[in-house]
Amino acid sequence: MTTPDLPHIASDLLDTPSLDKLALPAGATHPPRILILYGSLRPQSFSRKLALEAERILQRFGAEARVFDPHDLPILDSVPATHPRVQELRALSLWSEGQVWVSPERHGAVTGVFKNQIDWLPLEDGSVRPTQGRTLAVMQVCGGSQSFNVVNALRLLGRWMRMVTIPNQSSVAKAWQEFDEHGRMKPSPFYDRVVDVMEELFKFTLMVRDRSDYLVDRYSERKGAAEARALAAAAKVVEVVEAASVAEAAVPVKARTCCASGAC
Repeated sequence: MTTPDLPHIASDLLDTPSLDKLALPAGATHPPRILILYGSLRPQSFSRKLALEAERILQRFGAEARVFDPHDLPILDSVPATHPRVQELRALSLWSEGQVWVSPERHGAVTGVFKNQIDWLPLEDGSVRPTQGRTLAVMQVCGGSQSFNVVNALRLLGRWMRMVTIPNQSSVAKAWQEFDEHGRMKPSPFYDRVVDVMEELFKFTLMVRDRSDYLVDRYSERKGAAEARALAAAAKVVEVVEAASVAEAAVPVKARTCCASGAC
């Protein structure tokens, strides 16, 4: 069904958003589940140290946070997706309601270690999308002066993975001087910004997590699903007709003529 002023839109598939539809479902009381990924295998990895600092802050807010260790994660396509480490990463992504991505900047871009983790997360796995609708915070560590190349690249990746990337972000310049000998981040404006980002992620995750299915529900996909159902229904009709034809052909001619005349 269409409307005269919008003839190319199937009105029965067009959803009109409302506050009622965005209302928080009852019973959503569990702590937000946050997955944290970082992008370096160095023993003194500053992206790892920042990831652990983010984990502590999120736990202070009440989140259930988990940091994925990228050690021993094979290079994409070097092993089947059934590899235990790949399955662990994908399971954590499905478990999460929000994610934090932290990468060093290398040659003006994210590291291969970090990108490999994202590449192992498919856009679709059957009818499930492991990242769609999840919130995302992006951060980077710099060896020298402050840069935003990585956080910009991470935002692009987040959009490609159909995630809800929060407005705030963090870029820690000269990261080597921002952590103490115990791996804890020193007090500074950089640290305050990290707290800001985690606070914002926590808030956005609370707002989005129970509405994510509705927020990412698309007209084009509903239309495609309706067309697929129509094709499937038509195929079943054809199958029924063909089956009936085969059954009729199996009946002897005399028997078919007799029954048709009502003599039997």
